[in-house]
Amino acid sequence: MTVPSDLPLSTTEPTSASTSRFDSFLSFPGRDLAFIQDGVGHYLSFYWREAEAYGLRLEQLIGKPMNQVFVPVLFTQYLERVRQVVDSLIPVQFEYAFAFDDRHFVFDLTVSPILMPHGTATTAVVTGQLLYAASREQALDVSRLAMHPKTYLSGGHSTDPQKRLTQVVWDIRRSLDLETIWQKTVDGLGESLGLSRCFICPYQPDDTLLKVVAEYRQPPLKSLIGTKLGLEETPYLKQALETLRPIALDAIETDPDEPPLSVLVIVTTYKDQPNGLIVLHQLDRSRLWNDIEIDLLMEIADQVGTGVAYSMLLEETRTLASELQQANESLVQQHKELEEARLQAEDASRRKSEFLANTSHELRTPLNGMIGFLKLILDGMADDPEEQKQFIEEAHHSAIHLLNIINDILDIAKIEAGKMQLELNPIRLDDLVSAVENFTRPQAQQKNLAFEIRVPATRDEVVINGNYQRLLQVMLNLVSNAIKFTHEGEVVITAEILPKTAIDQDEEKPGMVKISVADTGIGVSLEKQDKLFQSFSQIDGSRTRQYGGTGLGLTISQKLVEAMGGVVNFFSMGEGLGSTVTFTVPLYQDPVMITAPESEIG
Repeated sequence: MTVPSDLPLSTTEPTSASTSRFDSFLSFPGRDLAFIQDGVGHYLSFYWREAEAYGLRLEQLIGKPMNQVFVPVLFTQYLERVRQVVDSLIPVQFEYAFAFDDRHFVFDLTVSPILMPHGTATTAVVTGQLLYAASREQALDVSRLAMHPKTYLSGGHSTDPQKRLTQVVWDIRRSLDLETIWQKTVDGLGESLGLSRCFICPYQPDDTLLKVVAEYRQPPLKSLIGTKLGLEETPYLKQALETLRPIALDAIETDPDEPPLSVLVIVTTYKDQPNGLIVLHQLDRSRLWNDIEIDLLMEIADQVGTGVAYSMLLEETRTLASELQQANESLVQQHKELEEARLQAEDASRRKSEFLANTSHELRTPLNGMIGFLKLILDGMADDPEEQKQFIEEAHHSAIHLLNIINDILDIAKIEAGKMQLELNPIRLDDLVSAVENFTRPQAQQKNLAFEIRVPATRDEVVINGNYQRLLQVMLNLVSNAIKFTHEGEVVITAEILPKTAIDQDEEKPGMVKISVADTGIGVSLEKQDKLFQSFSQIDGSRTRQYGGTGLGLTISQKLVEAMGGVVNFFSMGEGLGSTVTFTVPLYQDPVMITAPESEIG
């Protein structure tokens, strides 16, 4: 049970105002006492309808030990009982006596833990109904009985049916667990009344089938647990629910395999609304139920009905608390996700700002070169046709560089918008490698770098499945980067066949070709390698100024290769230790391999 949001833990308001604070607890029939206490025995909040009549004031109680003014009899044992409720989180119901100003009052109490959001409790709410004023000896007897119910009710061994039924009532009161209430009820009734069978069916409005949830039975009767009884097929059950009165019948056939039974049906209710049926069967003899038995059974049915209602209320409270906890956890998780998304958005915005700043510089550089050389030609600054041709070639080189930058920007824009469409066709690996060599070998020779290409030895041509222009773009980007960032040493292009079957666009391919571009250049530190494939990201601004570039090359290459069914990977042991970039592309057909040294081009 949880405390309503408008219920204070301490109050000094007048009695009339305090009553409204406890309305939710006093809404049960006969409840006229309600207070909240902690586990060490202090009143935190208090209301008793008769307090003013007996001269009991709130300021005498709130925040003070319970053993000073309105005192539970056998205070230490009472406090231990409350602590058990707080620790176990299971409410109990019992009769107990309180002493005030030499008077003693016996209450029917219900003690419930106040659950905190984390699922534990440190305080309890106690509601009660004043039963009668008592002498000191009566108060002690009742309080001892509450501490040791089995000993004081039946001496532990009594076979008196009435005492056994009283024990059933006490067991129902001290538990708010539905299954416990049901099973203790049928066991107690079956044993104390010598029944052949006793079972319980819960009921909700508009139910047409009632399920047996708890049962006591004697051999050779078969179990009815889980059986569903139709109200139309058993009119006496329907009559009991409609009239809320006991229905007693004799010589009723309930099963073709069993002899006729004497049947008594008792309705369990809460606030005059039925919530279950207790059905008693007597097989071995015709049984006339006397008024005392029926009165006791109706009292037990009332206790069961109230227990069922309280238990369902507690279960609803626990469910609500669980749902609130889940909702809170969901909100916390959403907050974390939103915070992470915000940080990612800020990072993306920062990277795009840096990219725009660097790209504007990259665009201006070739554009200024074109304008400068063309201006020299227009102003007649060329001394001879040879120098004029040189100016035109430089302007053309700047225009090509500018075109490449613009193409990179357009490509990444298409990729980001999901509009990159690729047509895949068979491509001869030799054609692709030859084109790359023609474009890049001169660049390597200008820097005095060793340049080597290694392809697999096969009896027939290696044919891959991809888009020629985009694969050429990827290889030129990777090889050009390798040459640009290598000052001495070599650049090696290697192709090898991976015979493992691959799936490309829902089609099975015979294998993959893995192409590697390795260099002995400046390398990349381990902690910066995760930035390589981020859009609009450059590892180091100083490198950008030194080597140029937009930082889009690897990102575009990765997206293009993935669109053709391959994977891109980057490897570097650290700065100054060179780099290797690999990518895969599906084979169009499986070539026949030969055992011969790898052929080398160049």
